[in-house]
Amino acid sequence: MAAERAEAVVLGAGIAGCALAFHLAARSVGPIVVFDPQTPGAGATGRAAGIVTEQLWDRWDVEVTRASKAEYAALAARWDPTAYAVNGFVRWTRRPEVAEALARSVERLEGWGVRSRRLTTDELAAHFPAGRFDGVIAASGCVDDAVVTPSTMAQIYAEGARAHGVDFWLGQPLSAFRKVGDAWQLTSGGRTVHASRAVVAAGAWSKRLLADLGHPLPLAPYRTQAAILRPSPGVPPDLPSAHDLDSDVYVRPEQNGRVLAGDGTEHVEVDPETFRTGGDDAFVAHVAETFADRFPAWAEAELVRAWAGVCASTPDRRPLIGPVPRADGLYVLAGFNGFGVMRAGGAASRLAAVLGSADADRELGRLAPVDPRRFAGWTGTFSPRPGFTLEGGDDPRF
Repeated sequence: MAAERAEAVVLGAGIAGCALAFHLAARSVGPIVVFDPQTPGAGATGRAAGIVTEQLWDRWDVEVTRASKAEYAALAARWDPTAYAVNGFVRWTRRPEVAEALARSVERLEGWGVRSRRLTTDELAAHFPAGRFDGVIAASGCVDDAVVTPSTMAQIYAEGARAHGVDFWLGQPLSAFRKVGDAWQLTSGGRTVHASRAVVAAGAWSKRLLADLGHPLPLAPYRTQAAILRPSPGVPPDLPSAHDLDSDVYVRPEQNGRVLAGDGTEHVEVDPETFRTGGDDAFVAHVAETFADRFPAWAEAELVRAWAGVCASTPDRRPLIGPVPRADGLYVLAGFNGFGVMRAGGAASRLAAVLGSADADRELGRLAPVDPRRFAGWTGTFSPRPGFTLEGGDDPRF
């Protein structure tokens, strides 16, 4: 069978890959092929918490996440209103050193136009009637933060891309992906496509794909855990998301009166092909201890299920978005350090502008903080250190 031709292939149908295909098609870039051995949103996207917060590390991150939020709100309003809701996000601590960092964070965020402010324990109690906040010395919140159903949003992007002619190759293993002459060749399911450009948007699997091409980038796949619990009585859908900075457990409301809880993140590299997909007893016990301490009314919450997903970290906690060093026509959209859902829409829009513009250099300027070429010639090693943080600033080293 003769090889097919495309303008670009996208490897990965998670929320980032589907959003990129959607934005490329909207710019009339095509033909486009999206490959994934599973279905849209079935990998790490389907295991993500779906918290979308503007309480981030630098101005660029806030702008991209804000663009994502606006896009998710518009798409959900049209296709599935249950997939997106603004509910706010609060954080608190008992520790003086963390309280100081929290205060600096609020000041920094306000300077970037984020509606973040300090909260009193009375305000925390009003947000969380099931909570107990004795000993808390500092808290902050942002009323504009939201929650999204990541798998649903990935499906919405995929269907929108299909409606504009994007061809999805799904459910078959990757047979080959390599450079042949001046084209990128992808073979799967008995079909072969040659494309002028290729984008690796395969999450934790991006590390191996890039290494096999001879263009490695510093990515470290790591395992993270979450659980769904059913308190009695159930929680309201407008309950704010929350992060206990001392136990490092976060919660967000789920449908049907349930809550999602994490963060069982492990700061060691794992193999995305062999990682344990179930939740660990130790993680579930840690969540239960936090509930007993901070949410006594939820202490006997029923565990519905616990699971693990795999994400990819980078040395500076910034993602890799843009051209791969010394690889003509190869791009990457990965390394989101567990926050791919927050950034996917806005990040994909900016990368699509690069691929669909006659002035790619100008558009690349909007990706300067995350340009993969900052790691050209990288030979070091590093341990993953993802997760919500109070660190920040415009310093690219964080």
